Amino acid sequence: MSNTVLRQSRYAHLIDLPDGSGLAIHAVSQVRLKVASDVLQLLQFFIEPGPLETAIPRLAAILGADTESIRLCIGTLIDQGLLVETSPEQEAAGTALALTETGGRDPLDLLDKYRRTRMEGSHPYWSVQAPRTLSGTRAFRYRADILLLGDCDLQMEADFLRQEGERRGIGLHVAASFPADTALAGERPHDAIVIGALQARHAIVAGDPEHHGGDPARVYIDDMETMLGKLRTLSPAPILIDGLPEPTVQPLGFADRGRHSHRNRIRHTNLALADLAARHADVFMVDTAAELGHAGSQALLDDGLVSFTHFGSPGWMLQRPASERAAVHNLFPELQPLADQTGGDPYRRETIMARAHMDALVTVLGIGSKKCVIVDLDGVLWPGVLAETGAPFAWTPDISSANSFIGLYFGIHEALLMLRRRGILLACVSKNDQETVRRLWHYGPHYPGHRLLTPDHFVCTRINWDDKAANILSIADELGFALDAFLFVDDSERERQRVRHALPDVDVAGGDLFTLRRTLLTDPRLQPARLTKESGDRSALVKAQLERGKLREAVADEASFLASLCVEATAERLTQDHEADLARVAELIARTTQFNATGRTFGLDELRHIAAAPDGRVIVLRMRDRLADHGLVGAAVVLAGDILNLVQSCRVIGLGGERTLLDAVLGDPGSDRQPLTGRIVPTDRNTPVRNLYAAHGFHPAGGGRWRAAPPLHHCQEQTTHAG
Repeated sequence: MSNTVLRQSRYAHLIDLPDGSGLAIHAVSQVRLKVASDVLQLLQFFIEPGPLETAIPRLAAILGADTESIRLCIGTLIDQGLLVETSPEQEAAGTALALTETGGRDPLDLLDKYRRTRMEGSHPYWSVQAPRTLSGTRAFRYRADILLLGDCDLQMEADFLRQEGERRGIGLHVAASFPADTALAGERPHDAIVIGALQARHAIVAGDPEHHGGDPARVYIDDMETMLGKLRTLSPAPILIDGLPEPTVQPLGFADRGRHSHRNRIRHTNLALADLAARHADVFMVDTAAELGHAGSQALLDDGLVSFTHFGSPGWMLQRPASERAAVHNLFPELQPLADQTGGDPYRRETIMARAHMDALVTVLGIGSKKCVIVDLDGVLWPGVLAETGAPFAWTPDISSANSFIGLYFGIHEALLMLRRRGILLACVSKNDQETVRRLWHYGPHYPGHRLLTPDHFVCTRINWDDKAANILSIADELGFALDAFLFVDDSERERQRVRHALPDVDVAGGDLFTLRRTLLTDPRLQPARLTKESGDRSALVKAQLERGKLREAVADEASFLASLCVEATAERLTQDHEADLARVAELIARTTQFNATGRTFGLDELRHIAAAPDGRVIVLRMRDRLADHGLVGAAVVLAGDILNLVQSCRVIGLGGERTLLDAVLGDPGSDRQPLTGRIVPTDRNTPVRNLYAAHGFHPAGGGRWRAAPPLHHCQEQTTHAG
């Protein structure tokens, strides 16, 4: 890297803008970046080629920025093709090669394909960007490649989505095109696809009920289902479909009523979209109407301005090019009242929907997901200090209703119970005397017990006078989770700051009890994409795992320990019709970090395809012992003789289940009967899986792969009993 010479691409064009920022355009790929003056200066610096390592300190002095920010910004500009490491001749030859890879096609078609493959952002007509700045350039822990397919309602959001990702520490590559451009999904891999409102929405409100067979949603749903079918042949990525906004006006006013009224036709379509998403694996609906309704739709929709079914933002008209005024004889009302209507922010809708889409992407892709919420007790689950008040609450129905002051605390309990049902574990850390807390933590018969937490709801408790950060470390060690899997809730600012300083990977909340319930229920990192039986049982299963740990310490040797558990491990092959089990496999692979051979994840549709393929297999492991039925805890995904991934839940590591799973894979060669290979992709967390293949007779095959001897028999199901 020290010898790298950089220069501005021969295809890069820089345009100064009135506000001091600039527009950087790549003439071939059509990448368009609005950049702040400091990034513009950086690009101009490399008009003359120069060594990177000597350029960085010079740029730091010129721009008054730190060298790391400059280095990261240069990396981004290289990714965009605006800065290059090749000579002009080499760059031209590389571009020519890319444009002629599919010889025989129309030259304009070739150029368009090249542009679309590299394009980031929306159609230039709808490009609304915040300038890229040096200070805003940083390294991201998570990255995702997102494709938006929509009209102005979605394409105008592209840069707002990127900014929302950056705010959360997620680097997004966002490309956008029209709904008909489904082919774009097959031209590069994407982590997720978002579909905006289709043109068929105009047909929803057209005509009388009999014109659409009494079902105003039919045309729209048919178009959406056709689009989903096309996308599924091109990409296994999860898909988000936007629900339609609810109109803010009724064309026929108060008299427009009944199920076929203007607004109710849209509502009916949204219900049909929800049903459609539920029928398709890895398709999820974003409730646009709810998101805009929460913010106040009137200032966010233009159906009271230009069209009953345009559903754009009122601010859209504020950025129309002056050339379009020719259509109205260059005569138009002053735009200030419209600007006032949008509250001075014409892109508030795009900001709101970018937040909603980012929430959905975080949930569906499992970005930064939390496995455990650790709560303080005094001041969070009840008012004051329990040892001083003598009871969690002093409530009886004659004092107040359950929705008065005490309702705040009941609501926090209820939210945590909902997280538990989602599969999030609960733990508590409290500076207190444990015996005192356990003696006083109970409720009278008049309390709504189904809404309240008891000590039994927590998988781990640390009620003592130790440092809370040390207690959190102890819980992380006991559960075997990385620190970034935890959210810590405490009402004390001092304790929150102490944990932030000592354990920066742990997220912290609790500064405002009035927003805590909503935070717990709406944080996308606390929401699984789907609920499974194993999710609801997770707390009980983890408790059983911890109980096994105590038993292991009490028993003299490993063989006696396993014998005392009476472990049963069963492996079986799934078919494409095992919908619930395949969904569980997708969730298990996404959540498992320790016993995870390759780190590769799978969408539900992809698993169904592999399970149905002649050369594909999805084999799962189920386990139980005398302490608990652990359910589906392991999976191996095999295609064309390659074990794409093999995982096992950390809850059952050490019980020997991996032997049963791998023996079943070896014993079921599939109809293709290809030699079986696998590999281990080392991470900082998957030490337990490193010797999986070596310990089962596989031989090194080069390139990090391991090869097994051809299977001698076919085995559809295998069961082992330990002890």
